[in-house]
Amino acid sequence: MKIIYTLQHPQSQHHLNGMVGSWTDWDLSELGVQQAQRIALNLKAELAGKSVRLLSSDLKRAWHTAEIVGEALEIKAEKEPRLRERYLGEAVGQSVAWLKANLLKPEITIDDRLFPSAQTRREQAEQLGSFWDQLLQQDDDLLILISHGDTLGMLQALWLKLEADALNSIQFAGQAGGVSCLWERDGKRIVRKFNDLSYLK
Repeated sequence: MKIIYTLQHPQSQHHLNGMVGSWTDWDLSELGVQQAQRIALNLKAELAGKSVRLLSSDLKRAWHTAEIVGEALEIKAEKEPRLRERYLGEAVGQSVAWLKANLLKPEITIDDRLFPSAQTRREQAEQLGSFWDQLLQQDDDLLILISHGDTLGMLQALWLKLEADALNSIQFAGQAGGVSCLWERDGKRIVRKFNDLSYLK
């Protein structure tokens, strides 16, 4: 049986300053650090005595979260660039207001490209699909993945083996600091928790 916890990084500076997240390397806010510490302590209590592998996006807001969780669990986090937020091309480093004023077209389908060099959701799904395939073939039974909202929403859809085109009409939307728990048992993929915010308490 494989158990995977996913954690959406808690409050980041870009949640407060009106800037685009994506590949811009924002750190956690002061509140975000406190939230990460509470999440870490709750995970430590829940996973005490178990062998855990911890993978994280290498962007600062996720990696800072991973360092806090890793310290609590007394394990070393591993950087995994494929867990980054979706690349938004020309919008990286810009404000959300700039993004809305300058996008090529609204993102209605998974093939719509917001900016000339931006990644589409289909391209993200293909990238994350290969990541899942590799991860599930490895022997680690208990993992924690720390990433970003859009990326984790895509991972959760792929976990349920949804075809990419299904994402034209559905979306999994979490919140900062939300924890989900995914199980694979007897060939069946199970969602035990989704966007559980109780870890923030």
